[in-house]
Amino acid sequence: MKHKGIICGILAAVCYGTNPFGALPLYEEGVNTSSVLFYRFSMAVLMLAAMLLIERKSFRVSLGEMKVLGSLGLLFAASSITYYQSFRFMDAGIASTILFVYPVMVAVIMATCFKERLTASTVTAIVLALVGIGLLYRGDAGLSLSAIGVLLVMVSSLTYAVYIVVVNQSSIRMSSLKLTFYVLLTCMLALLAYSFTSPDLHLMLPPSPRAWFFACWLGLVPTVLSLVLMTVAVHEVGATPTAIMGALEPLTAVAIGVTVFGESFTLRLAVGIVLILSAVLLIVLGKNFHLRTITHTITAIVRKTWRWR
Repeated sequence: MKHKGIICGILAAVCYGTNPFGALPLYEEGVNTSSVLFYRFSMAVLMLAAMLLIERKSFRVSLGEMKVLGSLGLLFAASSITYYQSFRFMDAGIASTILFVYPVMVAVIMATCFKERLTASTVTAIVLALVGIGLLYRGDAGLSLSAIGVLLVMVSSLTYAVYIVVVNQSSIRMSSLKLTFYVLLTCMLALLAYSFTSPDLHLMLPPSPRAWFFACWLGLVPTVLSLVLMTVAVHEVGATPTAIMGALEPLTAVAIGVTVFGESFTLRLAVGIVLILSAVLLIVLGKNFHLRTITHTITAIVRKTWRWR
């Protein structure tokens, strides 16, 4: 497994996990969801266009490439829209927890459609990541789930999984910057069209310099940097390992919540973090780590963490 792909996969997940740092201040200033998404992607498109111009890269693409890039953009737009719409039917914490079934979907698609062999360490990493993500969620006990909300999140997870697989399997050979530019351009146009489907989804300008800053943050860190790094990781190490390393996304969000927004740090969060880091460690070490060693190491860490109470 190549070190470049591992590093890019980890950084992509961490960058994407900074979404709350940019989105929550915008919500506090009254910016609606449709506008947050549109400005996130429009800022990203402008930044990528500037980068391509500075590097004097050609914007030219063939018709075949445009079809693939357009499909990727529509997949990413569908994933974003359904995910944010699910917030209208369920708590955002539950939605983000359910969303993380996408590594399982990626693994299943790669195994069934492309005959990728699932190793014991990969399966173990998926299980650890799912359990760890579940522990990161802090919701009200006894809260019932909305069937519509769950369906929306599952559609979001599936479309994102297909997006990762298509990036991995496509024959397109172009720079990650150029690929991401056209994907996000299509995504932005799709979101713009979607904003006109309901009077409740109208676009509004960021109301203050502070709001413009966070709109730019959303465009740069969790969008441009995350997607460019993720594209590199998928090409270097494959779709399934990159998807599993995405477990660092909600972990980063939790870290921001604790350090920036003053949320409490509990034993449950500590165990969840340990399990997620263990899952990523399995992907990094791959075949060089035996399953028995994995089990013993994780058990010892969890027991030590439990004594913190």
